[in-house]
Amino acid sequence: MSSLLSVFTKFKVFFLDTFGGLSEKWYSLTKNQRYSAWGLVIVAVYLAPWWPKLPVIGWIVNTPGTNFESVLTDQVLIYVMVALGLNVVVGLAGLLDLGYVGFYAVGAYVTAVMTSQHWNLPWLVALPVAVIVSMLFGLVLGTPTLRLRGDYLAIVTLGFGEIIRLSAKNLEWLGASRGISKIKHPPSFGPIKFGVLDAKPYYFLALTFVLIVMFFLHRLENSRVGRAWTAVREDEDAAELMGVNTYKFKLWAFAIGAGVGGLAGAQYAGKVSFISPDNFPLQLSILFLACVVLGGSGNMYGAIVGGVMVAWLPERFRNFTDKRVLVFGIALVLVMVFRPEGLLPRRVGAERRKSKAIDEIGASS
Repeated sequence: MSSLLSVFTKFKVFFLDTFGGLSEKWYSLTKNQRYSAWGLVIVAVYLAPWWPKLPVIGWIVNTPGTNFESVLTDQVLIYVMVALGLNVVVGLAGLLDLGYVGFYAVGAYVTAVMTSQHWNLPWLVALPVAVIVSMLFGLVLGTPTLRLRGDYLAIVTLGFGEIIRLSAKNLEWLGASRGISKIKHPPSFGPIKFGVLDAKPYYFLALTFVLIVMFFLHRLENSRVGRAWTAVREDEDAAELMGVNTYKFKLWAFAIGAGVGGLAGAQYAGKVSFISPDNFPLQLSILFLACVVLGGSGNMYGAIVGGVMVAWLPERFRNFTDKRVLVFGIALVLVMVFRPEGLLPRRVGAERRKSKAIDEIGASS
């Protein structure tokens, strides 16, 4: 038994060394080298709809029984965008939110009401309104509840998500159980036509939104606001004693996270042209949270990786038919066993975990 434990811990150290070595190599590059690498990555990601046609990469990314472009647009990028917003709340500010699907639903329903036969406005007009209304909902939820902590806050946010879904199901002007149809698509421009058959334009639009959100969140994370969020996450009482207005910065986190969720909802509604309360179940909130935890809470790039994995893995395992959810669950459990702090954890957490694994080897030998 001790030898098996020793092999297991040594494998964990090897796993950590591999990822840690890549991280160190990345940060050892000059700024121009990193910018060049990012440019190549962005170009490659914009060409992702054509990946299945490549020899080796195509076999890896192929999603049997589904259209890869639709998977990218309807699931992967939506999950990535939502994970970026939820990472602000959970990862940076340390606030456990189990009702994040509510903000996603608010953005979708605002877009649906404004662009369907209710108001019949263009999608571009509804987009900023959806983001602003979602942020207002974040403030409305956060103002009375952010004095709570831990499990109590999680229960309140869980109730918020269900309130939004049930309200949409019972209010006639929101379509009730029938939902809202004939939602307008984004406007076409030049050779890019937003229709029903071709998913590529929606992919390019959603990817552009993701890059814009990444830019602003990166700037925020390295600003005074981001440092305040880190202080709140690590020790709220100590942060408050040092003069940080914890309540104000938690409200900021809720509002910004809600705005990103509303943006994802507006993108989703403009793509599918029909939404109903069944599109926003509680299970979706749990999957959104899984994106952040799996990728690495507090790391924006980890949230992106987590969003891709949670959205793409079930489609990749579609050949397993009814057992694909089981295979997906096993894959998540294995990742959390070998990477308990996520695939791309914060650098401090990764070093702490590596030291602990090395100590385990010393204790077992």
